[in-house]
Amino acid sequence: MDLLEDLAELPHFQTALTENNVPEKIIALREKIAKADGIIICTPEYVFSIPSGLKNLLEWCVSTTIFSEKPVGLITASASGVKGHEELKLIMETIQASFLEGTTLLIQGIKGKINTEGKITDQNTRNQLANFLTAFVNLTSKR
Repeated sequence: MDLLEDLAELPHFQTALTENNVPEKIIALREKIAKADGIIICTPEYVFSIPSGLKNLLEWCVSTTIFSEKPVGLITASASGVKGHEELKLIMETIQASFLEGTTLLIQGIKGKINTEGKITDQNTRNQLANFLTAFVNLTSKR
C-alpha cells in the first residue's frame, strides 16, 4: 500500500501539459495509479467541496484512461461532508472509475468519532469501515 499525502507538492494543473511535456511528478503519479489494483481516496470536505490538492490530482488524470474501470473506494470524513462526498462521486463517475455504493463511505462528525491518536472510537463507524473494506476487496478481486 502506498499513501499519497502531500498533494501540495504536485504542480498546478495546466491543460496544455496534459499530453505533451507532462511534469515528471505527474508521470510518476499516473504510473502509480495505472499499476494499482485499486485506489482508496479518503478526504475531508472543505467549503462544501473536495480539497484543492485532490481536485488538482484528479484534473491531471482526466485526459487519460487510468481511472477507467479502476476499482476505487471513496471515503469522506468531515463535520458534514455531504456536498464534498457527492462531488467526489460525480468526478469519479465522470472519469469512469469503478465503485459501488458499498465502496463509498461518508463519515459525518468525524471529530467526535476518533481520539487524539487518530483511532476510531465509535463502534458504528468501525463497523461501517469494515463493511466498506470488505466491499472494496470484493470489487478489486473482480478485476
